[in-house]
Amino acid sequence: MSTATLSSLIGVLILGQVAGFALVARHRYRGKFRALQTQALGGGPGAPPYRTPSDAEEENQDNVDPDELDVFPSAWAGYKEFVVQRRTPEDRNGDVCSFHLAPADGARLPAFRPGQYLTFKLEIPNGDAGSTKGVVRCYSLSDRPRSDLYRVSIKRVPAPPGRAELPGGVASSHFHDLVREGTRLAVRAPSGHFHLIEDGDLPIVLIAGGIGITPMLSILNALAHWADPREVWLFYGVRNGTEHIMKEHLETLRDTHPGFHLRVVYANPSDADIPGIDYHHRGYIDIRLLQEVLNLGRYEYYVCGPPPMMEALVPALETAGVPAWNIHYESFGPASLNRGQTLTQAQGESPITVRFGKSGTSVPWDPAASESLLELIEDQGIRVDSGCRAGSCGCCETRIEAGEVLYRQQPDADVKPGHCLLCIATPSTDLTLDI
Repeated sequence: MSTATLSSLIGVLILGQVAGFALVARHRYRGKFRALQTQALGGGPGAPPYRTPSDAEEENQDNVDPDELDVFPSAWAGYKEFVVQRRTPEDRNGDVCSFHLAPADGARLPAFRPGQYLTFKLEIPNGDAGSTKGVVRCYSLSDRPRSDLYRVSIKRVPAPPGRAELPGGVASSHFHDLVREGTRLAVRAPSGHFHLIEDGDLPIVLIAGGIGITPMLSILNALAHWADPREVWLFYGVRNGTEHIMKEHLETLRDTHPGFHLRVVYANPSDADIPGIDYHHRGYIDIRLLQEVLNLGRYEYYVCGPPPMMEALVPALETAGVPAWNIHYESFGPASLNRGQTLTQAQGESPITVRFGKSGTSVPWDPAASESLLELIEDQGIRVDSGCRAGSCGCCETRIEAGEVLYRQQPDADVKPGHCLLCIATPSTDLTLDI
């Protein structure tokens, strides 16, 4: 081989190596850029998202490279008016409905981190003619970031079992019964600390129970749209086929993306549900199933579902050797994950007093009578703004004039210095609140 030929060959190899490094760097930069792009919010292979606008609409409104710095604007402050563009049933029972929301002013929407939620301020009829009451609720975004539409998928919350005389969920019933195309809603910008780690390296395991599938849909659709190379597993548990949300969409993702593996678990399949076709496992998602399918190797785990599933599964993953920093979880409903931690006042400790700065009144703190400062305050007949009651929406944020608090869990909402979230806080010292 001549010296010239050898030199040319070496040059080609060097150029190829440089190009390879550039591609890897570009992929990592894109992920980090998306994270930086949405930092102000508090925070897969290209199949189209489920029931989004037509291909022509998609090409016309969002055919841009993610590296362009002007793709998404900054988030807005406070509440912004949105208009419901359409609503779509998502399960055979009709208990889950998707609402597609566009900004009333036609402005482009800020990006969000897949897995985050929207906060809604609803005016709900209060029984009297023309009377309404304000209700705040948080619902996970269920599609990838787009610049023209957001989507939330909401399950109607029924009356408690055996108590048909009681009303169902106030906010979910309002959405299902009264929110139609053209309805205007007040919406806060996306937020929440449960979200996809966009530039991670580990393969991903998504574990969803019931309506806990909604943030996972956002993550799945984003990974697909970005052609993210990571392997993804979804374990999805419901009672049976009548409650299976977006079944066709999940199967399409599975059939068109070799890196996506779907495992559906029915707790109580009906005679019409076919094993191996409609579902893969009978029972519940537990650590035994995960060990059997995954061997519990190195994965990034994302878990969202009802409290009983969370309280069993999250500690079991840690016990099985999964590092805590690789487990990300979010409970839905008024209860949050209780991992056996309780806050009690030890015998012999001085009693704690909670004072209300505006009225000058004070009450003793009794942990056996109240689980949170919000409950204590409501028991005194004092009205304060509250929404999710789980540390997510931030509505009950209150300034602390003196003293300190403890949280039952990590707040999901961003809390200003010198303030606390009443719904998940308990006093650790004598406390004075700006109430």
